[in-house]
Amino acid sequence: MKGKEAADAYFERLAERTSDLDAPISMQAGLAQVRAITSAGMHSADDLSQIKIPVFVANGDNDLMVASEHSKDMATRLPESRLRIYPNSGHGGVFQYHH
Repeated sequence: MKGKEAADAYFERLAERTSDLDAPISMQAGLAQVRAITSAGMHSADDLSQIKIPVFVANGDNDLMVASEHSKDMATRLPESRLRIYPNSGHGGVFQYHH
């Protein structure tokens, strides 16, 4: 399934859920997320070598918010990581290719 078709299927699945929805994030959390995105790559990398649990690092190959290179770098710094770059997808690749 191509990226646009996968995105459309995701939004169809999303519309099916009408109850037990997640609460909106707080303004503080939203601002922290924007700061993290806009400052990516502008400071020395965090030491992730102490994280000893499996981590799935995912990104789309056409993500305009987080460059795939950042995900690849993160995966190399996590001892127990698995990297997946989803084809024909942007920031929502993990939702487009949910199986």
